[in-house]
Amino acid sequence: MLFSLFFYSLFFFQQPVLEIPREQAETILSINELYYFKDTTNQLTFEEISKESFQNKFHLSPNFKPDDYNRKSAYWVKLNFTLPPENGNYVLEFYDQTIDSIDAHISKDGQNFEMIKLGDAYPFSDKNLKHKNFDILLDGGTEYTSYFRIKNSQYADIRIAIKKIDRFIHYSLSEYFIYGLFYGMILIISLHNILIFLAIQEKKYLYYTMYILSVGLYAMCIDGIAYQYLWPDQPEWNQKAYGVALFSIIFWSVIFSETFLNTKKRSPKLHKIIHAVLILRIILFLIAIFFDNSLFRLRNIEIIPLSLIFIAGIVVWIRGYKPARFFVLAYGFLFLGFLLKALVMQSIIPFNILTYYSLHLCFILEMLFLTFALSDRVRILKSNRDRALKRIVSQHEQNAIIIKRINKELERKVEERTEDLKVKNQLLEDTNLKISQQSQEIAEINSMLDLDNWRLKNNLKKVQKERLLKKNLSYEEFLEIFKSKEWCLNILAAFKWKNGYLCQKCNNEKYIEDASSSARRCTKCGYNESPTSSTIFKGTKFPLPKAFYIVYSHLNEDNYTLDEMALILQMRRNTVWQFKQKIEQEISKNGKANLNALLYFGYERSINYIEFQ
Repeated sequence: MLFSLFFYSLFFFQQPVLEIPREQAETILSINELYYFKDTTNQLTFEEISKESFQNKFHLSPNFKPDDYNRKSAYWVKLNFTLPPENGNYVLEFYDQTIDSIDAHISKDGQNFEMIKLGDAYPFSDKNLKHKNFDILLDGGTEYTSYFRIKNSQYADIRIAIKKIDRFIHYSLSEYFIYGLFYGMILIISLHNILIFLAIQEKKYLYYTMYILSVGLYAMCIDGIAYQYLWPDQPEWNQKAYGVALFSIIFWSVIFSETFLNTKKRSPKLHKIIHAVLILRIILFLIAIFFDNSLFRLRNIEIIPLSLIFIAGIVVWIRGYKPARFFVLAYGFLFLGFLLKALVMQSIIPFNILTYYSLHLCFILEMLFLTFALSDRVRILKSNRDRALKRIVSQHEQNAIIIKRINKELERKVEERTEDLKVKNQLLEDTNLKISQQSQEIAEINSMLDLDNWRLKNNLKKVQKERLLKKNLSYEEFLEIFKSKEWCLNILAAFKWKNGYLCQKCNNEKYIEDASSSARRCTKCGYNESPTSSTIFKGTKFPLPKAFYIVYSHLNEDNYTLDEMALILQMRRNTVWQFKQKIEQEISKNGKANLNALLYFGYERSINYIEFQ
């Protein structure tokens, strides 16, 4: 009734004095209940607006909503009020902790004004009352004339409360207690989830922890708690801290949601859209933080990623992922909090304690339901694991029965097989006995065969020796002794150097022998001497065994004509004649002894070779 009369008088009387009833502990006035003037030039001074001629420019706007606030203008608010004398001190308070600048001009006599600067653009230490809100201490029993110049870079909720000092103390203590509970819950939930992350190393718990810590930081920024306790002397940072915290909420919310819902697998198209929106949001944040801080005012754009997350939760839930139901409820409460806050800003619903802290309450409900979602996921995983374990146990029991049956069958078959093996072993023993007896008989026969072989071998050597010494060997028989070029070279080398090697150039006695040609190279001068050098075989163009046979036939005075010899050796008649001439020259010069010695040396070497074999 009091406020109805007061506002009625405001319309019909110019700028009346508001009398605060002594029984009323708190009076709250919103912008649509106050006289104000919008300074679009931002140039007017207190001296100009306090003139008598300017007073009629202050007016009421009952339909003004906080959302109608023009960031480019300054608002001058005039308030005349009287405090009852017997209630002690009062406090005049602005609730919106995000207002940049409030220049308060207050007078007790209407003439002498005291200027008090308030706002988060000034260090917290400049405040008279160290409280998160902007407060001015007033004396009871006094009539005040006040002007307030309000300037803010974002939407401002201009509400002025006049409270008794005991009401202010009680309200402040209760409010800080509630904040303690709120931020304490955030810390406890964060600690709980970070411990789970450290235990099981699932990143979604880390992302969730970062998300709720970001929520706590953002709440501290808009509540003024961060300005009071975290950076009281950093007003410039305080102007953009809320924007950083809000970006952190969106970033970690998207990362957590993608991981928890597994959108990459369960909803690939939405996953790509959410990812693209996140990238754009990161770009906008970087521009805002480094180039244009005013972009932090674009809070409404956060509805886009949050809506996409909410839709993704619904889609994944519909597709059968049960933990998503708590996720959807959590974001439903978050949207409810934003909706209530928007309705308050539009003055559609009244301002009170519940609506003022609606966003905080919805944050708590969101955190609780997200925690339920994580717990439900663990519960479902545990349930699936238990069912799988039961199936495994059941399968093991069935396997045990099958194994027992198979073992019995195997034991029976083993017994049968053992009996068969016993019979077969007996047969093997009998067979082995027979084989042993036969082996003894075979050993005796082998001994007799070895004796016969030894006798035959000795007889063969004897026959071969007799044949070697026999005259008039045929060419085929002769080849059994002088069988190849290499063997003939070997005989020549052995015969030539039977008394030791001596180099014809340097008389060195050390040499290196060529295994293929039986030639010997002096280790000192390197002279290479062939076994045929200085012999009748030097320069022979036909095989050495044939040359040896011609020598053999000539020494034995065979009756072969040149044509017959050429036919036997398959050589040209002239070649045979020429080599015989060389033999005649050697005999006429040195006699037959050396050539006979060579042949007999070859005979003996061949016999020794055969015996060795």
